[in-house]
Amino acid sequence: MSESQPSAYARAGVDIEAGDRAVELMKEHVRRTRRPEVLGGLGGFAGFFDASALQRYQQPVLATSTDGIGTKVAVAQAMDKHDTIGQDLIGMLVDDLVVVGAEPLFVTDYIACGSVQPERIADIVAGIAQGCVLAGCALLGGETAEHPGLLEPTEYDIAGATTGVVERDKILGPDRVRDGDQLIALPSSGLHSNGYSLVRQVLLTDAGMSLTGHVDELGRSLGEELLEPTRIYAKELLALIAEVEVHAMSHITGGGLANNLARVLPEGLGGVVDRASWQPGAIFDLVQRVGNVSQADIEATLNMGVGMVLIVPQASVEPILTRFPQAWRCGEIGAGAGVQLEGAHV
Repeated sequence: MSESQPSAYARAGVDIEAGDRAVELMKEHVRRTRRPEVLGGLGGFAGFFDASALQRYQQPVLATSTDGIGTKVAVAQAMDKHDTIGQDLIGMLVDDLVVVGAEPLFVTDYIACGSVQPERIADIVAGIAQGCVLAGCALLGGETAEHPGLLEPTEYDIAGATTGVVERDKILGPDRVRDGDQLIALPSSGLHSNGYSLVRQVLLTDAGMSLTGHVDELGRSLGEELLEPTRIYAKELLALIAEVEVHAMSHITGGGLANNLARVLPEGLGGVVDRASWQPGAIFDLVQRVGNVSQADIEATLNMGVGMVLIVPQASVEPILTRFPQAWRCGEIGAGAGVQLEGAHV
């Protein structure tokens, strides 16, 4: 094969040199996430994490979570802005661990794309690395796969998995929840990474709104609002549960507040949430109003401004509200089943 003739793989649409360039560009981002337990560097067949660090636990239990960010990636692609979408991935991963009391240790990611554009891949990894820094975990490894013919050149999707550890007798969950426990809500940073199929259909397809157009009620463009990164709660909640009694926590993602909160309630106990205790952000009203979406449908799809709910004994309420000034008491636990949302938003 002559020097000017591309390889058979390149003719099929896969650029190995671009992949190598992407790895070089992402190395510095990955280096920012390094923990002392990480062995070796980026580029090997596997990532190494020194498990002897777990010896400080009496009975360490590993916890794992895997997720993606759904159709929010379509907004990033349309805006040609790729350096925040990775934080959304990490938020979806690590905050599914922290709700059981687990410290996230490391993350691996997977990026599938139609064509490897090194700078764009590096931007995606920069967001992933920033999320790992915020969560205190290492980006241990990953894979970038080029899928020409399956994805368009500018299309990509990302997913990941994370592993954490928790002392067995400190695992949070339904068995700790008691009648009379209080519900404390922590605000989301917006839509986070769920419900974007509905949001895109309502605002972009049906209403024909522009991603770059300024929306007065949002105070910025629609695209900027939709790309607001997912808030990562892991570090601050791990610090909290080390000092204050918490019985369970619920990460409010796909399925909305009621469905996710019900997942951490034991048989025989239910929850009541008072809508009057908070006002969802403007983006939620915009979606509901423009799309004429029912209250039941929007609450079953979006987080409505609540990113995390803590289930705590009465004695923990004031210390938590003092620590988190933006938090609020949103309801309580009592006899029953499931979670009911009552009242109206103020």
